[in-house]
Amino acid sequence: MKVLIVGGGGREHAIAMSMKKSKRVDALYCVPGNAGIAQIAECEPSIGVMEFEKVVAYAKEKEIDLVFVAPDDPLVGGLVDALQAEGFRVFGPNKAAAILEGSKAFSKDLMKKYNIPTAAYENFTDPQAALDYLETANMPIVLKADGLALGKGVLICNTLEEAKAGVKEIMQDKHFGDAGNCMVIEEFMTGREVSVLSFVDGKTIKAMTSAQDHKRAKDGDQGLNTGGMGTFSPTPFYTEEVDEFCKKYIYQPTVDAMRAEGREFKGVIFFGLMLTPNGPRVLEYNARFGDPETQVVLCRMKNDIIDVIEACIDGTLDKIDLQFEDNAAVCVVLASDGYPEKYDKGFEIKGLENFDGKEDFFCYHAGSKFDANGRIVTNGGRVLGVTATGATLKEARAKAYQATEWISFENKYMRHDIGKAIDEA
Repeated sequence: MKVLIVGGGGREHAIAMSMKKSKRVDALYCVPGNAGIAQIAECEPSIGVMEFEKVVAYAKEKEIDLVFVAPDDPLVGGLVDALQAEGFRVFGPNKAAAILEGSKAFSKDLMKKYNIPTAAYENFTDPQAALDYLETANMPIVLKADGLALGKGVLICNTLEEAKAGVKEIMQDKHFGDAGNCMVIEEFMTGREVSVLSFVDGKTIKAMTSAQDHKRAKDGDQGLNTGGMGTFSPTPFYTEEVDEFCKKYIYQPTVDAMRAEGREFKGVIFFGLMLTPNGPRVLEYNARFGDPETQVVLCRMKNDIIDVIEACIDGTLDKIDLQFEDNAAVCVVLASDGYPEKYDKGFEIKGLENFDGKEDFFCYHAGSKFDANGRIVTNGGRVLGVTATGATLKEARAKAYQATEWISFENKYMRHDIGKAIDEA
């Protein structure tokens, strides 16, 4: 079949690599893609993920059999609906279901209504009401812009002054744009963060292997929140006991709740969990594969990804035996120094050929492109996701950091403590 992937980051490169292994895929296409994806798929960099009419026209032109919509913005915006209206088979939630990620206020209200464990919270559309509420709230406290904010619309405030400044930043200065028209204020939870991606067909949910992301820009979890500086899978803190609890009280209840609300969810639900002293709690939902979690999860999946995707679309996921290798993977993001604020791009990336022919090393492109001379250059804050697999997490981590030395570009930056938590497990 001919498959079109919508997106152009490291997640999409990992998805493309997984599809490339499928015996059922004859041709791969991607919009807009990047320089890494372009080596295994036909890319059309002139089409943006939010240009729905152009995406539909491209899918028609290429006679696409299956479309995989990967990023949050087009899912929440309704690209799946636009493609389905033209008769395409599409993987990803429709607009009504993607609200699970598109509105934090919606997802918190859903969890409250259906008794899914999460942090206590209140929703606000009036900045003054939010400020009044904070006067009597316990610190630290968490402020969340309701809408999509590139994974950065969450502020952890340690003092009342910080919290007031956060209300101004989100709701008054509109630092995250319209995402801040509504804001969630929730209690600060402590514990280990765990990410669990899951396939969903509307009724059945199958959890993938666990992962753990590192959001902060600098070592020791210092600096600003980013889209993710690295990740590892599986996390030793996600035990069988935790898994059983989540299946019973979080995963299936979420799928059932969405059906009950008339918003049947088909695609991937990403569960951001906090393992608190009182048990697992939902931090957030995403309505798609996470980035960079996808980079360490899909390279460990045994199944043909197309079989799983089609089962999700057709409502037959209960017939899929989802399996993962008994190994581990670690991804270290090579970023542009200055990310997530100001950074330069356009620097030549050297050393990519070092990954050729190696089955246990992967270099996923997140922000790369071809320049006028055909050289691969940096084109974003997060540039590459250098990933390795190993028998253990420690082995995978050592190999991933070894592989980061194979790559060079000006202003290359990375964290040096990805997966450090595994030493404490």
